[in-house]
Amino acid sequence: MDAPVYDSARRQPPMFEELFDIVRYRDLVVQLVRRDIVTRYKRSVFGVAWTMLQPLAMMMVLTIAFSQVLGTTRSYAAYTLSGLVFWQFFAQTTMMASRQLIAGGSLLHRIYIPKTLFAFSAIGTGLIHMLLSLIPMGVVMVATGTPLRLTALLLPVPILFLVAFSLGIGLLISAGAAYFPDVNEIYEIVLSAWMYLTPIIYQEDIIPESARFFVLTLNPMHHLLRLFRLILYQGVWPSSTQLASAVVAAFTTLAIGWIVFTRKANELAYRV
Repeated sequence: MDAPVYDSARRQPPMFEELFDIVRYRDLVVQLVRRDIVTRYKRSVFGVAWTMLQPLAMMMVLTIAFSQVLGTTRSYAAYTLSGLVFWQFFAQTTMMASRQLIAGGSLLHRIYIPKTLFAFSAIGTGLIHMLLSLIPMGVVMVATGTPLRLTALLLPVPILFLVAFSLGIGLLISAGAAYFPDVNEIYEIVLSAWMYLTPIIYQEDIIPESARFFVLTLNPMHHLLRLFRLILYQGVWPSSTQLASAVVAAFTTLAIGWIVFTRKANELAYRV
């Protein structure tokens, strides 16, 4: 019987190889998510309740500060909280993805694991936090008289798009941070500016007409957040154009991030 022969020429493209590997290592992703949750809250009195209290506290501060200025916004507290919950998932998961890759450098030197493991772990942890944050979101909607309509049944759709977009950005930032450590610090500055350029605490109507193309049309987070709010806050079925713009923003970013990251995946163990 002939011994098996390894032929590197028969390897699959990195983007497919990484995809098959992350499916094979899915149990490890679950263990990393569990570890992140337990480690973060094991010494905390309120535990995972902080996940719900943080956006609520920020919503109260912003409501006190801006509700009079932006008084034309219906149920300003619910409007702001929906934006904060959405944004916090994006900001936290993309930053955590690159930091976990750098922190896991010693592990990459010793054993083989899919390099996208850390990004998927960050997304899984963020998803649990976001789902818990939807509980106070529902309470605030009821308390402010914002009706919860049948469109809320479509809520998994914008969340899926947000997951895809965040994973794509997280992979791009991770690949950049592996080569240039300053990328994480630069990204934090960009995130702050990006948040205020996205209609999270204000309505898009107040943006000057001349700036809307750059602030709204070219801003992928605007398309994703608009879909989320249409379904949850406004109770309106999205149009095909609104749905298509969110799909393009999410999956184009994911494809770019996945291709760039997996092409560099074999070099990352030597860079972190």
